Formats: sequence, C-alpha cells, structure tokens
Amino acid sequence: MHRSNTKIVSIGEKKIGGGNPILIQSMTNTPTEDVAATVSQILRLEQAGCEIIRCTVPTLVAAKALAEIKKQIHIPLVADIHFDYKMAIAAIENGADKIRINPGNIGSIEKVKAVVDAAKSKNIPIRVGVNSGSLEKNLVEKYHGVTAKGIVESALDKVKIIEDLGYDNLVISIKSSDVLMCVQAHEELARQTSYPLHVGITESGTVWSGNIKSALGLGLILHQGIGDTIRVSLSGDPVEEIKSAKLILKTLGLRKGGVEVVSCPTCGRTKIDLIGLATQVETLVADYPLDIKVAVMGCAVNGPGEAKEADIGIAGGIGEGLLIKKGEIIKKVPEDQLLNVLKEELDHWVQ
Repeated sequence: MHRSNTKIVSIGEKKIGGGNPILIQSMTNTPTEDVAATVSQILRLEQAGCEIIRCTVPTLVAAKALAEIKKQIHIPLVADIHFDYKMAIAAIENGADKIRINPGNIGSIEKVKAVVDAAKSKNIPIRVGVNSGSLEKNLVEKYHGVTAKGIVESALDKVKIIEDLGYDNLVISIKSSDVLMCVQAHEELARQTSYPLHVGITESGTVWSGNIKSALGLGLILHQGIGDTIRVSLSGDPVEEIKSAKLILKTLGLRKGGVEVVSCPTCGRTKIDLIGLATQVETLVADYPLDIKVAVMGCAVNGPGEAKEADIGIAGGIGEGLLIKKGEIIKKVPEDQLLNVLKEELDHWVQ
C-alpha cells in the first residue's frame, strides 16, 4: 500500500502514515540508565534533525530513566524491548510514546497480552519488529532458508497475535542486512497491509559501507511509495544517521529544505584544494535555513556552466576564484576569500 493510504498512527505529538511526512528516526547508543549521557546525545540528534528517538530498555533502572529523559527532550521517545515483557510494561508506565517488541521473543500469550493491555491503557502504538536474523525455524524450513516471504509471514503472524488481542495501534518493521531481500520483503508487505511501515537496512555497516547499502535499499523502497518512518543504521555516531537520512529523502524529492551542496569530482584542471573546500562548504551551510543548491567547482573554465543549475556557486582557479549565481559570473575574488564571499552571500539570503 502506498504511504498516502496507510493507517495514521500518533507517536507522541507526531503523526505518521496517511500521507504525513516521512519521519527520521535514530537510536541512542548510550546506556539508557545514564540519563545525562542519553539526554546529551538525544539533544545532539534533535539538532541534526532527528524526529523520533529509540532507547534500549534492558533493565528496570533503564525503564525508570525514561521518565526523566522524556522531561528533557523534545521528540517522541520509543522504548526498545527484547525478551522481558515486564520491561515493556515499565517503559509504558514511565512515559514511552511507543514500544518496539517482537511478540515472538516476549514469551507466552499471557505475557504478550499484558504488554498489549498496558499499551492499550495509554493508547500508545506498538512497533512490531522482525529481523531476518531471528526468523523462526519453521519458516526457514518452509521457505528453504531465510527469504523475503518468510520475513513477511513472520511479521504478519505477530501482527495477528496483537490484533486478536483487540489492538490495532501498530507500526510494522521488517529488516534484513541483505539489501535486495529487504527491498523484496517491503514490496510484499506493502501489498498485504495498511499499517505504516518503519524502513531500514539493519546491520548495514560502517558510515562508509552502511551509507551505500542504506541509500540503495531505502532509495528503492521509498521511491515506490513504501515507508512512513526511516532509520539509516550505521556503526558510528548516530548523528551521521540523521545527516544521511535527510539527504536520502531530499534526493528522492520526499523532503525539502536545507542547503544541498554539489561539487565536481576534480580532474587534471583542478588547481585548488577542491576536496577541502567542498568539505568546508558542507560544514558552513549546515545551519542555514535555506532551500537552495550550492555548487563548489574546481575549474574556472567550466565551473560557471556546470554550476548553472545551482542557486549559487564558487569556482577556483590559479590564485583566484569566481562567485557564480545561476551560471552567471558575479565577481572574481582571491582564492583564499572564496569561503568568506560565499558566507556573505548566504548571510544576505537569510536576511
């Protein structure tokens, strides 16, 4: 089902599904019991553009910490639960805006019912999460291995358990580290359910490899109209997840706002430190509330032409540089003043 028609679900003050904007999610990697460290990380993530945050809740101390954490942050707080149903109930009691569980590892139906009843009492959504790495043995045997169809069947089986307990305030998440399997699974799931979907490529890897796998997987899934929230899962600073997610959404035309930086790949004509300059420009523009494209070119010969699709651009030559607007050269400046001139122009645009 296309995201414009999925069920609308409220997570704190945010709404997903039904054509609402795709929201960016991340997960803390601090001990949740350490309130100060966790809050500090969440505030950094908020500043980067995170819109939903998930924290692991392995202990009762962590569950109780949620109440204090929630007081100090400004985005919905999701509790990640594995195995112990009591942690889910404690998280709900301490203000979690959503809980993530796999009913298959919670235990007996009585334990699952206790979690569902607690969620129902607060009317908070349950995210049913299934990963390919934990696919049930009977489904592995049925499909002769871990497959997209097996992952989907597992997820829908878990959803039915909760529906049969009288609750449908649900979000579904199915993940795999196999990109093409993950894409196929989401295509299959979207045909069979109207619940909003949280999309991500799990265990995707480091910032370098994880970004490539996530961009490919999320791009293929999101472009088909599938997905209501996303996470780019990286082995690194979670702030990098937010930066990557924003760029993926913007590249697909699913989000506007923020400065987009384009730069040439360099060649033998490049006579300036273009790589260093482009990196400096990316850092410079990060905090500007502008919906524009900025080009950074390393050749004063072809720079104006290559930058004509950008709102503003700079190009470097031998000892001098150009300020360009819509492909037109505005003025020449000393090479070492390019960054300053660009900043002046951006400041003028903000005013």
